[in-house]
Amino acid sequence: MPLALGVDSSTQSTKVEARDIESGAVVARGTAPHPPTGSPVSEQDPNAWWDALAAAVGQLGAHRAEVVALAVAGQQHGLVLVDEHGAVVRPAKLWNDTTSARHATELVDRLGAQCWATGCGSVPVASFTITKLAWLADNEPESLARIEKIMLPHDYLTWRLTGRHVTDRGDASGTGWFDPVGNEYRTDLLAAVVDDADRWLERLPEVLGPDASVGELSPAAAAALGLPGAVVVGPGTGDNMAGALGLGLGVGDIAMSLGTSGTVYSVSQTPASDVTGAVAGFADASGGYLPLVCTLNATRVTDAVAAWMGTDAAGLSELAAGPPSGFNGVTLVPYFDGERTPNLPDATGSLVGLRTATTREELARAAHDGVLCGLFAGLDALAEAGIDTSGRVHLIGGGARSSAYRQRCADLRQSPIVVPASDEVVATGAALQAASITTAGPAADLAAAWDLGAGETIEPRLGSDGPEVRAAYAMVTSGSMV
Repeated sequence: MPLALGVDSSTQSTKVEARDIESGAVVARGTAPHPPTGSPVSEQDPNAWWDALAAAVGQLGAHRAEVVALAVAGQQHGLVLVDEHGAVVRPAKLWNDTTSARHATELVDRLGAQCWATGCGSVPVASFTITKLAWLADNEPESLARIEKIMLPHDYLTWRLTGRHVTDRGDASGTGWFDPVGNEYRTDLLAAVVDDADRWLERLPEVLGPDASVGELSPAAAAALGLPGAVVVGPGTGDNMAGALGLGLGVGDIAMSLGTSGTVYSVSQTPASDVTGAVAGFADASGGYLPLVCTLNATRVTDAVAAWMGTDAAGLSELAAGPPSGFNGVTLVPYFDGERTPNLPDATGSLVGLRTATTREELARAAHDGVLCGLFAGLDALAEAGIDTSGRVHLIGGGARSSAYRQRCADLRQSPIVVPASDEVVATGAALQAASITTAGPAADLAAAWDLGAGETIEPRLGSDGPEVRAAYAMVTSGSMV
């Protein structure tokens, strides 16, 4: 049977998923780790991603001979630099490398938040690629001088697969130098970082459309991965954009991701341009837009609270998952590691409303509610930016396995939520892109045929305290209550 291979190259690992193109059924999977890393200096050798890809594909065994198409989804924002000989100039700075925080502030001060929001849809923060290039210009001019090609992580793997220096508008929209509305690079924004910005255009990848084929695997790549030489390669995209594909999101549908950090995003027909910097105005992988809000603190918060209470994440979830008994007044603001945004540059966490009668169960529920309320505040920011958020909420990420997070999300939303059956939505989205290019059919039609996004529906409980909890959280975070 012909298979489409989706690649998810994340910060932690490479995961691959081979799906039957006609039915969408998963036939085989593979995974291999990346070198560990973390803030403030978060760097990886891009060659390690290629090695992990080869190892993961090798786990597909005989199914490798059935692969006819593949696409790569990768962690957004990372800065990959290649010299004239095709060698990596230095380890890639990743999205969670915060050493460029000062440069992000300087770039916003230099051009103004409105200029950035209008020019590239987003106000730069330390995760954005342009801030990492600014750091490089400031700290390693000798590395800057060696650059022949600039890539994002998924671009690098596509280049290794095909020899073509290309990207897509979804991932390009997170660089800080690409306009997702005009679909063009902005030399005026690039000029804030480098001299002779027009010449730097030659170093940037060609931006392909969502249904474009990059070409076939090179003979060297096919041999290294044990794949047929006629495999067609799609343009790939960023991990969040692939996640939207893998969930089959329509306009107004929402993905809420609970990982170490948290994200909430929605597919939109109209672009976002939020001068406050809360909403990143990304493009999606289908020709539309993917406005997104990211929080630094998600499951790491409940992990920390669990440790304080002498249990683990599963134990804390069990404590929090009891029947609703009315809001007890305890509110946790989950800025444990700060929330580096324009409005909350050095925020810290807080626990409000404690009494001598406060129970372990109430503390456990407050921890889960605090994380979810932070993401719902992000959802409110999307709505305030004019984005349709009336669709279904899909809860994804590691936290979606928690019964407490699932139920409390529905209770706080006061409407049903969906927990997808598959938790590998990024690899699924990449496989969907590859399959749609091979069949020349719309990705949305294929997503419906594959029944993507289907899963368990969680209903809000009668008498749940969701409105009271969210109102109290809003009061605490607005400064109305200390």
